[in-house]
Amino acid sequence: MVSDSVASVDGVDVHYQTAGEGHPVVLLHGGIIDAAHVSWPPVRERLAADYRVVAPDLLGYGESELAPGPYSIPRHADVVASLLDGLDCGPVTLVGTSLGGAVAIQVALERPALVETLVPLDPYGLGERLPNGTLSYLLAEVQVCNRVAIAAFRRSRRLTRASLAGIVHDLDALPADAVDAVHSEVQRPTAGAAFRRFREAEVTSDGYRTTFLDRFEALSVPTVLGHGAHDELFPLPWAERAADRIPDADLRVFEDCGHWAPREDPDAVAALVSDAAAGR
Repeated sequence: MVSDSVASVDGVDVHYQTAGEGHPVVLLHGGIIDAAHVSWPPVRERLAADYRVVAPDLLGYGESELAPGPYSIPRHADVVASLLDGLDCGPVTLVGTSLGGAVAIQVALERPALVETLVPLDPYGLGERLPNGTLSYLLAEVQVCNRVAIAAFRRSRRLTRASLAGIVHDLDALPADAVDAVHSEVQRPTAGAAFRRFREAEVTSDGYRTTFLDRFEALSVPTVLGHGAHDELFPLPWAERAADRIPDADLRVFEDCGHWAPREDPDAVAALVSDAAAGR
């Protein structure tokens, strides 16, 4: 059974879902159009039999408040850390995908006592290079393009589905309920706003602002990285480089995945998280 709750965190309302009992596993979703109920349901269902699963909506996403201010990785991490403090979870297995993966890494660096095991999945923060170079920077600067795209997605499930081709390896294999979840979430009036603020904070003419390349050696918690073999946003060699630099890190490659492993192969993701949590 999934429970929905709201906590006041640093003066901001943060929505989160919980399921199961046992050692706490925290799941942080990605960016663009995402939320706890978009990326994580199939993984949460598999984990809830053995763990207490907590899946928050990050600041401005899903049912969490779209608060003013920068939507940088450090700010997201501060909110997540404060939420964990408030829930008194104790050290957790902290899992994050894409944007959430960078937030998880930042929490582990700044508040290691909160994290027993770190599991970043295709995380942002592995490198500086923008996937489309100058075009990515210009799109971040001219936010109207994102607004137009979201308006189109609201009107068409077909266009919503087509847009996911950029983050999955095999669009035909993507479950219909994953497309439905994104198409439902894009109907929210604030959909896309948090991602636009993230791009304002994190995308520069020189590349991504947040990169952990010079900080990986400082990670002091056991770390297991998971990465799609066909991720076109953050290529697999970036994850291999990170695994070489993080002390005693393991890397597991999802052979049939692009950038959205929790929806492309939830069995593999749940197994990785369970193994990481069991080895805590």
